[in-house]
Amino acid sequence: MVARQKETKLIVRLLGTDLDGTRHVPFALAEIDGVGVNFGYALTRALGIDPTMRLGQLTEQQLAQIEDAIKNPAKHGIPVWMFNRRSDPVTGKNLHLQGPDLNLTIREDIEREKKIRSWRGVRHSLGLKVRGQRTRTTGRKGGPIGVAKKTK
Repeated sequence: MVARQKETKLIVRLLGTDLDGTRHVPFALAEIDGVGVNFGYALTRALGIDPTMRLGQLTEQQLAQIEDAIKNPAKHGIPVWMFNRRSDPVTGKNLHLQGPDLNLTIREDIEREKKIRSWRGVRHSLGLKVRGQRTRTTGRKGGPIGVAKKTK
């Protein structure tokens, strides 16, 4: 008797994102903004899901568990140091943001730094590198300067 393999859904929708159902669970979850591969592995371990399974082979109940665990990781035993927003400056809480909430929060942080005219805010407003990288030769925008192009 031959065991029949479970059907694999090609596209799985989680947290407003279409994910590739043929990829392993942690790597497929990494396509969600705010979820990385390491966080995906931590989720699978916390929920007791085999990380080598394909995302499309999971049941609806397991997908609902994953979605709940991404929204509330502390409830499922994920350590606080894996959250992407520890000690939020506004609320003071440890948060894990995902999707559009994460993108909006990052944009608000940059705007707040510009408003208070911090060093990082000034660099952001001038369109320069923010994290201490060198700017003498890299990060240039536009075409070459001081080089005349031959005309025919």
